[in-house]
Amino acid sequence: MTHILRVLAPNPGPFTLEGTNTWIVGRGPSVIIDPGPRDGGHVRSVINEAVGVEAILLTHHHPDHAEAAAQLAGATGASVRAFHPQQGERGLRAGDFIQVGPMRLRVLHTPGHSADHLAYYLEGDESLFTGDAVLGRGTSAVDPPDGDMSAYVHSLHAMRNLAPRVIYPGHGPVVFDAPAKLNEYIAHRTRRESQVLAALAGGAATAEEMVPIVYAGEGLHPSMVPVAARSVLAHLLKLEKEGKAARTGHAAEGRFVAVAQKPCERCGRPAGAGSRFCRQCGMAVLQEGP
Repeated sequence: MTHILRVLAPNPGPFTLEGTNTWIVGRGPSVIIDPGPRDGGHVRSVINEAVGVEAILLTHHHPDHAEAAAQLAGATGASVRAFHPQQGERGLRAGDFIQVGPMRLRVLHTPGHSADHLAYYLEGDESLFTGDAVLGRGTSAVDPPDGDMSAYVHSLHAMRNLAPRVIYPGHGPVVFDAPAKLNEYIAHRTRRESQVLAALAGGAATAEEMVPIVYAGEGLHPSMVPVAARSVLAHLLKLEKEGKAARTGHAAEGRFVAVAQKPCERCGRPAGAGSRFCRQCGMAVLQEGP
């Protein structure tokens, strides 16, 4: 088993839980995943624990995960790597492998929480470092436009398909039953989408109108209502892409209506918006020609 150590950043809060998890993977050589915020004490703790750092990997560029990257790079001489590299950083793409000593990390592009989000799969250990895509406790925020619910749900399925054993999240405790956690996340988004569709059918038109309906009985704190509204909006935008909802009135008003689903004329599955066929059958019809 690979030596994996957490250094917890001193930035607790409603979005960061106990704080940001900085992961040190390996011990001479090692990799740092998510350097954390620009906090002198935290940076010193990471430097004191990390041995032979060869790479500093970002899951994404949100400040609580990435601010300390330049300081750690300067102290260790290691390069900083990210999906959308900023000044002085090196790029990563989906499917890349990072080999450090005996460790081999596979790079996954997991957009949804943010467009540049990556996860890292440690082969052999069957461990997945998920940043903010999957947390150790609670659910991840998806805030448009950088957040995209369609992409996020796809990313959850992609991570589940890897069949990881353990999840090392960006916030919260280690998850020792990764399949159950990923199934829980997928089921949560499926359930939330059904609730949004039901609110639409009941006459609610905006994300703000839907929050008290969708979150009824969940004890949502008033301070989290704006965050919940952004999440509902992300679901509405996903439904719009799928032809299950449509905007009404001026775009700035953010009003939506449900769109009745017609069956595909070939297979009976839901047809695409404005089409006689579902996407699969539509492609087949195009290939068949006149």
